Amino acid sequence: MSDSSPANAGQQEGTALFSTNYRRYVLGVLVFVYVFNFIDRQILAILMQPIKEDLGLNDTQLGFLSGIAFAVFYATLGIPIARLADTRSRVNIVSISLAVWSIMTAVTGFAQNFWQMAAARIGVGIGEAGCSPPSHSLISDYFPPETRATALSIYALGIPIGILFGFLAGGWIEQFFGWRLAFFVVGVPGVFLAIVVKLTLREPPRGHSEAIKSDAPPPEIKRVLAYLWERKSFRHLALAAAIHGFVGYGMTSWLPAFLSRSYGMSSGEIGTWLAMLVGVAGGLGTIS
Repeated sequence: MSDSSPANAGQQEGTALFSTNYRRYVLGVLVFVYVFNFIDRQILAILMQPIKEDLGLNDTQLGFLSGIAFAVFYATLGIPIARLADTRSRVNIVSISLAVWSIMTAVTGFAQNFWQMAAARIGVGIGEAGCSPPSHSLISDYFPPETRATALSIYALGIPIGILFGFLAGGWIEQFFGWRLAFFVVGVPGVFLAIVVKLTLREPPRGHSEAIKSDAPPPEIKRVLAYLWERKSFRHLALAAAIHGFVGYGMTSWLPAFLSRSYGMSSGEIGTWLAMLVGVAGGLGTIS
């Protein structure tokens, strides 16, 4: 006996507009975008020691480049960009953001001093802030509730895959060709991927895969924040995520320099080991 409830009817209508293969294609493209997000974010870590030696930087400056220069703009712009994604084309936001952080990653390879590199890293942070909020929204509209969690977990594989290729590519390219070329190699392809996003991804109607659709405008951000903050579970999750990010990013940012200075390992060796430990193990944890 078929279920013809309004909820199921709404979900069937939502998935009928796009074929299963096209929805898988969209998810695949967004995963690639997220992979480049973490390649361009993480590659600085494997290159910090040669950058330090080439530009004569100290560890405080390196910490600023890998931390504050990126994180402050990435964190503070995430919410307003997410708000913009509620009313503007999410495909355009993803495409433009990808182009911005890819160009700024490539530009990092031209840096001749600390301030030029800091400006480039700020640009990377600004661009990458526009990746996940609209991508999550697109996935939610392309996939109905019963398959959405799986789609989001597949999207999250971009993190370990990006870290894996960031360490591998950065380490071996630096060892044979220098750190500047490493930034060019990982930055330029993202510009072409941004064009693919713009030309091949379609903007789905908002609430496309939801059982109940509403034309009401999104609530004010103050109301959303107040609603979330009232829930103890959200506060605990937010604190846990902050601590996890603090420890995780601190470790992955400085571990390559530590291995280079303390054990004399080459960039290629460090990149390979960290790619296996962080990338492969992280990927297994994501899909398990």
